[in-house]
Amino acid sequence: MRKDGVSIKDLMRCQPQQGEVVYISIRPESRKPPQEVSEIFADIDHGLKGDHYSGGAGGKRQVTLINQEHITAIASFTGENQLDPGLLRRNIVVRGINLLSLKNQEIFIGEAVLRMTGLCHPCSRMEENLGEGGYNAVRGHGGITATIVKSGKISVGDSVSLGQDEV
Repeated sequence: MRKDGVSIKDLMRCQPQQGEVVYISIRPESRKPPQEVSEIFADIDHGLKGDHYSGGAGGKRQVTLINQEHITAIASFTGENQLDPGLLRRNIVVRGINLLSLKNQEIFIGEAVLRMTGLCHPCSRMEENLGEGGYNAVRGHGGITATIVKSGKISVGDSVSLGQDEV
């Protein structure tokens, strides 16, 4: 507890910012390019409708998310002004809220509720997609993985906010 009576736990629960969904994609087939969509149904039992890697019920990687702000950093590290978010192979891109600050908490996104399950580390495909050094450019900026705890529709433009429950 700090001298002012505010604990670190209290600070971690304080998230007045709301984010916004700016991009959604699915990959209907393995090793195929992602397809950008304007909305998706997140199903607690089957993951993202139409995505080949849904993680199934209880899967720790039903959804992958990344911050637009991190995509900007990755672009800078690769010498580009901007990047197509599809190259990073994440399902949902958000801006305006730090996804890493939502650890162990529910994430309200559109009609769905997600829970962060871990970090989404880069894979070897980043070299292929971003060029030499792409893997290292994504390290520490790859976003998060999440599981679906409440089914619902997620659309571009939806808000992203902190839930009130803890693990």
